[in-house]
Amino acid sequence: MEGVIDWLMESVGLAPLAWFGFVFIAAMGMASYTLGRIRALSFQYERLSPLRSSPTFHAIFLLVATIVPMIAIFLMLAVLEGPITRQLLITELPERLTILPRVQLNLYIETLQTLARQPEVSLASVFDEAARSRLIVLKAFVRLVGALLACLLGLAGFAVARKFQSADAHIQSYLERLLRSLFFASAAVAVAITLGIVLSLALEGLRFFSAVSPLDFLFGLTWNPQNNEAFGAVPLFFGTLVVALIAMTVSAPIGILSAIYLSEYASRRTRQTFKPAIEVLAGIPTVVYGFFAIIVIAPPIRSVAREVNSWSWTPDGFLAAQPNSVLAAGLVMGIMIIPFVSSLTDDALQAVPQDLKNGSLSLGSTQSEMIRFVVLPAAAPGIAAALLLAVSRAIGETMIVVMAAGQRAQITLDATSDITTVTAQIVTLLIGDSAFDSSKAMSAFALGGVLFLVTLLFNLVALRVVRRNGFSHG
Repeated sequence: MEGVIDWLMESVGLAPLAWFGFVFIAAMGMASYTLGRIRALSFQYERLSPLRSSPTFHAIFLLVATIVPMIAIFLMLAVLEGPITRQLLITELPERLTILPRVQLNLYIETLQTLARQPEVSLASVFDEAARSRLIVLKAFVRLVGALLACLLGLAGFAVARKFQSADAHIQSYLERLLRSLFFASAAVAVAITLGIVLSLALEGLRFFSAVSPLDFLFGLTWNPQNNEAFGAVPLFFGTLVVALIAMTVSAPIGILSAIYLSEYASRRTRQTFKPAIEVLAGIPTVVYGFFAIIVIAPPIRSVAREVNSWSWTPDGFLAAQPNSVLAAGLVMGIMIIPFVSSLTDDALQAVPQDLKNGSLSLGSTQSEMIRFVVLPAAAPGIAAALLLAVSRAIGETMIVVMAAGQRAQITLDATSDITTVTAQIVTLLIGDSAFDSSKAMSAFALGGVLFLVTLLFNLVALRVVRRNGFSHG
């Protein structure tokens, strides 16, 4: 018996949590669905007439009532499994390890967690081997407790929902109420996550500003976080705005003009072909855009810059001609944003009432005049909102600027020079082996807070533009 329990604990501890939870929830869901349908059919056979709600609604009602609490428990388990297992292991570690600095203790536990996923790797230390085995057992214990709690809540939900079952019960109405509550809970979770992000940025940002002056951070011209030397973020803000400006210079005209063509000139067949092709650009991973920038776009820009420098009378030339450049990152980011501008602009153009278009044409306007004097003014709020949202997307982009723009914090108008942005520095600051509570690491939260406020401002302005201009018809 002990061998079976040990095998179960080890198997549950090593199994992926997602797979473990999916199998468990699927089994309970199938059982509740089947039992709910069987009971509804028994009601129908007893009264020899149709039920007020179909057996399928009975089955779905019990299914939802059973699996929703279980899904909630497993989602909580996915978030809290690591911290709970970590604290349980710390309470069992000897004092010589618990008195270590937090960074070293965290590193040791993270190493054990990594080795726990590699049971085939042998450890030289007997103590480390025992600690790894204990970590697996504790992880399995936490999962089994979570599975037991999920099972109990699932059975409770099944029992409560089963009481509502009867031949005359309006199960469809109950199901709609249950789903409405589920949707409200999902929205509440989304709001809570947003509040959590805001609070984490605010609290860590306040810790940073307790050590660094906000004026020096917001208006300083030197950024050198190594050894907590200088935290002037103006070069980062400048680089972010320059890259976003270049991106919008590319995406705004191409996106708007393509939307005008697809909305007003293209045939139905052409529209069905080109619109999905443009929107495919939005599904390409940003790391692919980064490779495209450094392999395809950056070399020609550098070659042209070198050619321009050869015409100069100065030894070094006018342009930096760096392998990474703000121009390469901005151009590729503009290509990536084209689908956002095009799709949102197309929606704005499609929302213009057809009566306005027909009235303009009936008065003798050409199609181009109708688009210029009727369609575009009517769709202007939607187009403005599309551009503002695209700017927010450009400001928040990370991978392209990390790979193609460079890492040097400087203020320059040379588009062939390397430069860095807020998002690139956040990535740089949070990787490596530096202490998490240092000013260098906490400056990433200050940068993230500023970035959050800027993107929030753009989104609020876009929403206000839409509402103020009454872009709600269509």
